[in-house]
Amino acid sequence: MKITLFLLLFVTFQAYSHATYSQSTRISIPRSELRVGEILDKIEAQTEYLFVYNKKSVDVRRTVNVDADNQPVSEVLDEIFNGTDIRYVMEGKNIVLTKQNEKASEIIATVQQENISVKGVVTDTKGEPIIGANVVEKGTTNGCITNIDGEFTLNTPTNATLVISFIGYQPVTIALNGQKTLNVQMQEEALSLETVVVTAMGIKKKAASLTYSTQQVGGDELTRAKDPNMITALAGKSAGVQINKSASGLGGSAKVSIRGTRSAYEGGNNQPLYVIDGVPMLNTTTESTSTVMGGENDGVNRDAGDGISNLNPEDIESMSILKGASAAALYGSQAANGVILITTKKGKAGMQRVTFSSNLTIDHAISLPEFQNSYGPSGTDSWGEKKSLTDYDNVGKFLGNGVTAINSISVQSGNEKMQTYFSYANTTAKGIIDSNKLQKHNLTFRETASFFNDRLKLDGNATLMTQKIKNSTASGGIYLNPLVDLYSFPRGMDMSEYATNFEVADPTRNGMPVQNWYTDVSEWSQNPYWIKNRVTNTNKRYRAMASLSASLKINDWLTLQARGNADYVSDKFDQKMYASTAPNITGTYNEKSNGRYVWSESEQFQIYADVMAMFNKTWNKWSLNAAVGTSINKNKVNSLMLDSKIASLYKPNLFTVANIVMGSNASINQEIDQRRTIQSVFGTAQIGFDEALYLDITARNDWSSTLAHTESMNSGFFYPSVGLSWIINNSLKLPEWISFGKVRGSWAQVGNDLPIGITNLVDIIQAGGVLQAADTYNKGDLKPEISSSIEFGTEWRFFQSRLGIDFTWYQTDTKNQLLRMPTAAGDKYAYRYINAGKIRNKGIELTVDATPVMNDNFRWKTAINVSANRNEVISLHPDYTQFSYGQEGFSMAYQMRIKEGGKLGDIYGNAFARNADGTIQTNADGTPIGKTGNQDLLGNSNPDCMLGWSNTFTYKGFSLYFLIDARIGGDVMSLTQADLDSRGVTKETAEARDRGYVEYQGQRFENVKGFYGTTGGRNGISEYYMYDATNIRLRELSLGYSFPQSLLAKTKVFKGIDLSLVARNLFFFYKDAPFDPDATLSVGNNNQGIDVFGMPTTRNIGFNVKFTF
Repeated sequence: MKITLFLLLFVTFQAYSHATYSQSTRISIPRSELRVGEILDKIEAQTEYLFVYNKKSVDVRRTVNVDADNQPVSEVLDEIFNGTDIRYVMEGKNIVLTKQNEKASEIIATVQQENISVKGVVTDTKGEPIIGANVVEKGTTNGCITNIDGEFTLNTPTNATLVISFIGYQPVTIALNGQKTLNVQMQEEALSLETVVVTAMGIKKKAASLTYSTQQVGGDELTRAKDPNMITALAGKSAGVQINKSASGLGGSAKVSIRGTRSAYEGGNNQPLYVIDGVPMLNTTTESTSTVMGGENDGVNRDAGDGISNLNPEDIESMSILKGASAAALYGSQAANGVILITTKKGKAGMQRVTFSSNLTIDHAISLPEFQNSYGPSGTDSWGEKKSLTDYDNVGKFLGNGVTAINSISVQSGNEKMQTYFSYANTTAKGIIDSNKLQKHNLTFRETASFFNDRLKLDGNATLMTQKIKNSTASGGIYLNPLVDLYSFPRGMDMSEYATNFEVADPTRNGMPVQNWYTDVSEWSQNPYWIKNRVTNTNKRYRAMASLSASLKINDWLTLQARGNADYVSDKFDQKMYASTAPNITGTYNEKSNGRYVWSESEQFQIYADVMAMFNKTWNKWSLNAAVGTSINKNKVNSLMLDSKIASLYKPNLFTVANIVMGSNASINQEIDQRRTIQSVFGTAQIGFDEALYLDITARNDWSSTLAHTESMNSGFFYPSVGLSWIINNSLKLPEWISFGKVRGSWAQVGNDLPIGITNLVDIIQAGGVLQAADTYNKGDLKPEISSSIEFGTEWRFFQSRLGIDFTWYQTDTKNQLLRMPTAAGDKYAYRYINAGKIRNKGIELTVDATPVMNDNFRWKTAINVSANRNEVISLHPDYTQFSYGQEGFSMAYQMRIKEGGKLGDIYGNAFARNADGTIQTNADGTPIGKTGNQDLLGNSNPDCMLGWSNTFTYKGFSLYFLIDARIGGDVMSLTQADLDSRGVTKETAEARDRGYVEYQGQRFENVKGFYGTTGGRNGISEYYMYDATNIRLRELSLGYSFPQSLLAKTKVFKGIDLSLVARNLFFFYKDAPFDPDATLSVGNNNQGIDVFGMPTTRNIGFNVKFTF
C-alpha cells in the first residue's frame, strides 16, 4: 500500500509537469544594460522556454536597460520590445518572436528548415577524448553520445543551444549561432574550485576545499567485471580499503575494512556505514559462522550475503569513500569505521536512452590442495606403500565449472522539469558445486522533478529485490562440509561408486534411504555426495527500499531540505538434514537417526528522516557553506529460529516445525521488537577566504536508545571535527608545470554505538522451558566506543594534470573499548560489560595517477595506490589484560587472542617445544614435541602493505584494462593442509617420503609419518602450518571494443555497442599459502587468517555486451 501511494505521487507529479507550465513564470535579472540576445539567454537559463525567431527580423544586438526582480517573463518581454515592431507568441515551451506582419507558424517552419549537421569533438583539459559524453539540444530530447574518439554528430537548428555533460566533469553549454564544427574542452570537477561534490549528509562542498581524504569511484569500476556481490569489485582500487570475500560460495558477504579495524569486542562492528543518496542503508548479513570447527555440533557455518550485495551495480553512478573520521564525522555514532556514499543513477534532462547489458562468466576453482598419486591407501588414510596410482580426479568431478549470468536493462529520460530512471536486473548463477544456485531480481524506479522555477525539487526512489540461494555451502569448518572427505579420500580409490550410490536402502527401516560411505559415518567423515544431495538448504531474502526528498530554495543563499527513507529486509532460511546424517550433529529419537530441521525467519525495518537548512553565501573574498539539521533513525528487528539440533525429529525425513522434538536438546531463539532509535542534531560550517584557505567545523550530538539505563542516557554523546586546507596555487605563483597544489589537516571524533540490549539485563527461556539466567551485567556506565583521528595530507597535479599525487598520513585512537570481563569469584554474575582500553591504527596512503602517453590514436592511463596500516592494542583493563574470541577448549590448533601490546588479528596456536638454542625438541621416535593450549603467538592476519596498479590502454575503438593487486605481509594458517598432511594425501607428504625425511628450519625429521601425525591434524603443531599471506595477482582484466559512431549512425537504432572479454583472479604472480589468503572464514572479527576447508576462490572468465539505444 505504501509503495502504491508512493508511485501514485510520481504519476501525479509527471502529469502535472507535462500538462501545465505557468504562463506567469518569473525571472530575476539584476539592474544592468544588456543586449537583447543576452536577455533572451538569461530567460532560457532560468525557465524551460526556448526562443524561436528569424535573425534577419529580430535585432538581438540592440542594447536595452533591464531590472527584473521575480518578474513575469511576459512583462520583461513587453519591456524590452516596447516601441519596436516585434511581438511574441507563446507556443507551448517555445516563445516565437515575429514582426507584426509575420505569422508565428511561418517563423517556426523557417527555423525548422534551417537545421544543420553539427560535428564536434569533446576532450578533457589534457586533450584526451571523453568517451560517452552526453550531447543534448537544450530543452529537447534530441541528443547523442560521443564515440571512442570523443566525436559526435547531431542534427539541430542553427540557433540551438547544446549542453554537454559527463560524470566527473563540469557541464558545458554552447549557443551554436550557426556554428557547424565544435571543439569542446571539459574541466574535471575534482580540479575546479567551482565544482561541488557530495559529502557527508549529502551536503555539497567545493571539491578542492575539502580538508580530508576521500576516494571517488565511478560506476564503471563495479560493472567492468561483475560479481554477485558488487562491493568486491572495489578490491585493489582504493588506498586504505581492504576487501575480503567470504569463503562460502555463491552470494557470500564481504569484509570491508577502511584504515584497519578499531573494535576489539568479538561481536563489535568494524564494517563501514553505507549511505545511498544521502540516506543510511541496512547492511544486514546472513552470516552465521560459529567456530573454525563448524559450530558446537550445530553445523551452522553459513553465509548467504549481506546488504550491499543486494544492490544492482548498473544503478550506481558513483561511490565516494569517506575514509577518515573528519570526512564521516556528521554521521556520529555510526561513522567509526568510515562511510561509503553511493550515488545512484537518475533520469537526465533532454535525453532518452535505453541500455541493455549482459554479462556471462565461467567460474573455475583455483588454489586447490596439491595431491599425491604415488602412495596408496592404508585404512582410511593414504600412508600405504608406494606404487603407481590411477588419478581418478575425484575433486575435479565434484567441483565443476560455475556459471554466472547478469542481465540488466535501464531507461533514462526526461526534460528540464521531470526526469525518470527505471531499471531491471536479473542474476542467475550456478556454483562450482552444481547444487549451489542463486537467483536474484532487482527493480528500481526513480523520479526527480522541479517546480516553481526550480525552487522546489522532489526526488523519489523505490527499489525492490528478491534473492534465493539454494544449498549454500558451508563457509568452512569440519562439520557438514563436503570438502573435508572430498579432499581426504584415500588416493588411488575411485569415488564414483559413492557418487552414484550415495544412499542405499536400509532393510531395518523399511527400505529408507541412508548414507552410503566407505567408512563409519561420523561428524568427522561423511560422503560428500550425501552432503550435497541430502543436507540441503534454502536462503530467501526480500528487500524493499523507498525514499523521498524535497528541497526548497528560499533565496540565493538559503535552502531547506527534508528526506525520508524506509528500508525493509526479510530473510528466510530452512535446512534439512536427512536421516543417517552424522548422529552427533542430528541427534537421535528413540535411538534412531531421524534427521534434523532448522527453520528461521527474521525481519528488519529501518525508518530514517532528517531536516536540514543549508546556507551558501559569498561576499568579497569570503565564503560560507553551512548547514544545520536534525535526524532520527529507527531500527526494529524481529526473528525466530527453530532448530531440532540433537533432539532430532519424531518422524524421519519429515521436515516441518511440528515434527521437531522440542525438548531441552532443541533450540528456540526468538527476538521480539528489538529496537534502536538514534536521535541527532548536527551542524557544519565551512569558511573560505580568497578561494585559498578553508576552515571546516562540524558537530553532532547523538542520543541512542542503546544507552538506556546508563548515566549517558539523557546527555548522549558529542562528536566534533575541525579541518583546514590551503590551496597553494591560489595564494602563490607556482611554476607553470604545477597545475594544482594543496595541503590539508583535520581532527575529529566519531563513535561506534553499543549493541542492542546489553544495558538491560534479561533472562532467557529456552526450548523445553529451561531458564537461562542473565550472566552479564553493567554498572550503568557504558558508553559508545570513541575514535579520535588526526590526519594530514597533500594533493598535487603536474604537467597540465597529466600527473597527480595524493598523500595522507593518519592516526586513529579508539578508546572506551567494549569488553566482557569475568567478575571476581563469588559475584552474582559471571561477567560484566565495561569500557576500557585503547586501540591505535596509524598509517599512510599514497595514490599516483598519470597519463604517460597520449596522441591522436593511442592513450595510456595508469594509477598506483599504496597503503600501510599499523594496528596496536595500547591498553585494555588493569584486571583484564587479555582475552580470547570464542570458547576455549575446542580441539583445534587455532585461537584469536587480544593482548595488551599485541594487535587485533593476532593468531595463536600450538608452537614447537624448543631447546635453549632454538632447536626443536623431539621424542624418542624422532617426532617433534609440540606445545598445547594455543598459547603461542604465531602471526597476525593483517597485511603490512596493500598495493593496486591499474592500467588502461586505448587505441581507436579498442581498450585494454588490467589491475594488479598485491597484499604484502601478514600471516595465515591452513588447518586444511594440516588435516590433509596427517592423512597422507598431499604432494608434500609424498615428496617427504621420497626424500626419507622432513626438513624444517634446518632440522631433519626422518620419521615422516610420525612428523605429520604430530604436526598435522586439526589440533597438531600449527606453527608448521603458518604461511606468509603475501600474494600478487592479476585481479581484473578487460579487453573491449566500441563500435564507431559512423557505423552506428547507419543503423538508426543503436547509439552505442560495446563488447568486452573480462576476467577476474586470472592468476597469481606470487603466493606462498596453499589457499587464497584473501578469502576469509568470517566477515566478523573472529576466525581471521585461517582456512579450514573453505570454498576455494574461483577464476572468472567471460564477456560483456552492452547496447545503447
